[in-house]
Amino acid sequence: MSVLSQLRQFWVAPWIPARYGKAPLFWLLSFVMFGWKFLYATPSSLEVGMVILSIILFLPVYLYSFWVSDWRAAVCIIFLTCLGLAWARFNFGGSSFIIFAAALCSRFPVPRNAYLALFLVLFVTALASYIFKFPSFFWIPALVFSLPSAIGAIVGENLNRANQKLFRNQEEIEHLAALAERERIARDLHDLLGHTLSVITLKAELAKKLFDRDSAACKQEILDIEQTARQALAEVRAAVLGYRATGLIHELANASNTLASAQVQLTSRVESDQLPAAVENVISLALREAVTNIIRHAQAKTCQLSISQDKLFVYFQIQNDGLPNNAKHLTLDQGHGLKGMRERVRSVGGEMQISTHNGMQIDIRIPLHSSN
Repeated sequence: MSVLSQLRQFWVAPWIPARYGKAPLFWLLSFVMFGWKFLYATPSSLEVGMVILSIILFLPVYLYSFWVSDWRAAVCIIFLTCLGLAWARFNFGGSSFIIFAAALCSRFPVPRNAYLALFLVLFVTALASYIFKFPSFFWIPALVFSLPSAIGAIVGENLNRANQKLFRNQEEIEHLAALAERERIARDLHDLLGHTLSVITLKAELAKKLFDRDSAACKQEILDIEQTARQALAEVRAAVLGYRATGLIHELANASNTLASAQVQLTSRVESDQLPAAVENVISLALREAVTNIIRHAQAKTCQLSISQDKLFVYFQIQNDGLPNNAKHLTLDQGHGLKGMRERVRSVGGEMQISTHNGMQIDIRIPLHSSN
């Protein structure tokens, strides 16, 4: 990149961070203090030139200070303090440099360091004024106006940093919420499509077997496939919108029909009152996933389902007599279904256990207070 391009980039780039607005440029009006002396004393050409040169030296340091917060900020503070003290005997407008140096102490992110830097600026100014007998027109405004200006700048910077941290935390929370929502949708879609496609596959196989033997039964199975597909489409839309909660009764009916189609005898015992919405949703989805696994992997003949509750917990148990090897494979939690089931149970403070003795058994215990 050529020197001309670098200069152009510097000129076009923002000189002050956007969070400060236009206020830092307005503060430069304080240099009118240099002209106060000229109302009653005619300045020499040398003095006017030195004032202009001082301000020209001040401006890049001042603008640069807005972009630093470490030892470079300390160098800027020292430079402006020395520049102000150099003008003490000739023009009390030099106290403006002391005021700016004190305000620059806010660049330190740690408040203790900022106040320590402010104390050093004021102490050096007071000590130099005492030793070199600077006029009161210099050190009084330098000390009196520096203190509130610097404290206001430090408090403002700390508040700005706190707001920025809050905004970053808010962005992170929104990002994590978006990830959690995507994972929820992925789990729900897996459960929905996995279960539904398994049912459709099962019914399609049954319809193929009945095609030559019983056309009426075959037609009924095809109608069931159509109805199942339409229902799955509606549930997928609802899941994406976040409203999928068909209820435990609906899932119990689906489980009974699905297992009957797979020629699995279901024995159920449901002894529970009205469940909290969150708990009911978790149990409903667990039942759906368990039934899907049974018709996919277990090769079971019987299935026992139990749902009960006491004052503290809701208990869910489903067991089948499928082949132990197949059931054992499912306990590895390598599939998305069982992982999703376990994550949902944990999200409401529950516990889930899987055993593979004489088939496969899933036990879930969820505290009732977790629904709040």
